[in-house]
Amino acid sequence: MHSFAMLLDALSTHQGRTDKIELMCAYFRSTPDPERGWALAALTDGLPLRVPFRRVLTNLMSTRIDPVLYKLSRDYVGDTAETVALLWPEPTSGQSRVAVPSLAHIVATLADADAKRIEPLLADLLDRCDATERWALLKFIGGALRVGVSARLAKTALAMLGGCDVGEIEEVWHAIGAPYIDLFAWLEKAGPRPETTGVAVFRPLMLATPIEDQDWPNLQADAFAAEWKWDGIRVQIAATPREVRIFSRTGEDISPAFPEIAHAFGGRDVTTDGELLVMRDGVVAPFNDLQQRLNRKTVSAKLMQAHPAHVRLYDLLLRDGEDLRSRPFDQRRKRLEDWHAEAPPARTDLSEMIPFDSFDQLRTLHLDARAASIEGLMLKRRASPYLAGRPKGHWFKWKRTALTLDCVLMYAQRGAGKRSSLYSDYTFGVWRTGTVGERELVPVGKAYSGFTDVELKQLDAFIRSNTMASFGPVRQVQPALVLEVAFDAVQKSSRHKSGIAMRFPRIHRIRWDKPAAEADTLEGIEALL
Repeated sequence: MHSFAMLLDALSTHQGRTDKIELMCAYFRSTPDPERGWALAALTDGLPLRVPFRRVLTNLMSTRIDPVLYKLSRDYVGDTAETVALLWPEPTSGQSRVAVPSLAHIVATLADADAKRIEPLLADLLDRCDATERWALLKFIGGALRVGVSARLAKTALAMLGGCDVGEIEEVWHAIGAPYIDLFAWLEKAGPRPETTGVAVFRPLMLATPIEDQDWPNLQADAFAAEWKWDGIRVQIAATPREVRIFSRTGEDISPAFPEIAHAFGGRDVTTDGELLVMRDGVVAPFNDLQQRLNRKTVSAKLMQAHPAHVRLYDLLLRDGEDLRSRPFDQRRKRLEDWHAEAPPARTDLSEMIPFDSFDQLRTLHLDARAASIEGLMLKRRASPYLAGRPKGHWFKWKRTALTLDCVLMYAQRGAGKRSSLYSDYTFGVWRTGTVGERELVPVGKAYSGFTDVELKQLDAFIRSNTMASFGPVRQVQPALVLEVAFDAVQKSSRHKSGIAMRFPRIHRIRWDKPAAEADTLEGIEALL
């Protein structure tokens, strides 16, 4: 446990990607099994622990500290694990600390514990740790490490340990589980590659790069195929005769949220690439409809009927045991068309290929993409193999130009992690005419990106100087600052008082120069629906 705590502490203070990879690699190299495997599970969100974290800690702290002080401290710090770690009572004078628990001991203690036993067991574990170890223990159990490490980055560290490509890690990942003893044996040349036969595993996706003005002179129209860029989420469907899994672009198994799609691919031996959508009567629904299905462990028949899932396929990676990824795109597309024509799975179709002779023809179509509720265009080099990652020059995404509106800052909330002491999450609104004729602000979105560190400090200072009211970690701000917000689209939303929500909002510019009274109106946004 102590070495894991030191690893998390180091990861939280090192911002560089290379530094984080080297820290994890050194930890995996020096830490024995199964300790390093449980650490890897925590770093990749694969830990088999489900503890009612907030409720248990609130109950524990209520017997050790004034609940009001705990709540105020939690609101100020912005992180439950850090707050509890610092406030937890140290052993009294003369009382010796019991040995620090291992990660394996923590998992064994809590994994199958009766609900009534969780609180005393966790209290005992906290008593055995110092402040840093308590913080790491709570991060480990809570599952939200927030140390700037993604599952992909942890796998990159494993690749460094084993001297292999991260894609090789990805392709065995869903055939193994914590504490990953077989995986580490393979990486350290002490065992065979984990067996994946018959298992639906993830293959790293091929991603596109945004097309830039300087790219066009180097591109030949006849070397590329074009198709629409659909407004859904990228998925890979891996089917074997034994099982079907639906993976997100990061390799997360999202099959439980879309059982009807998994059922449609049952009994097949194929891996396809495509876009997950909600479709009604052949028409693609707004992305907001798809969001109703995402991030669910189970889904009701009513929800499936109201928001019918559909996959628009555009690539074929494997079929009947044959790996097609080394073949050119044109050949893979032909194989996809032939396969789909033989026995098309329900709830699927093929992404339309757009014929064109010149890029000028495509530019006309690109200008019409927003009116057709399409994200833009994709350009795919006809000779391109299916390459993991984002290889330059093979696939390009040509997204429609972002929209912008001038909005007024309404509320600000402290961030998490390194932003926990700064107001970095902003809710903004636009003007509308109220029921008695007065103008009022109504919220239309929230953003926490698009500004520099210097601008963040300036915004934080403005918020502290212009606070009207405080609600825990949230402050209501004087309606005096205009934010130019960039976004991709707007959609109807019952969650906002305005009835409108922005898609992918980010702060484009801070309009220190513009009076708040001149910000945009709700009527202007509604015209964009």
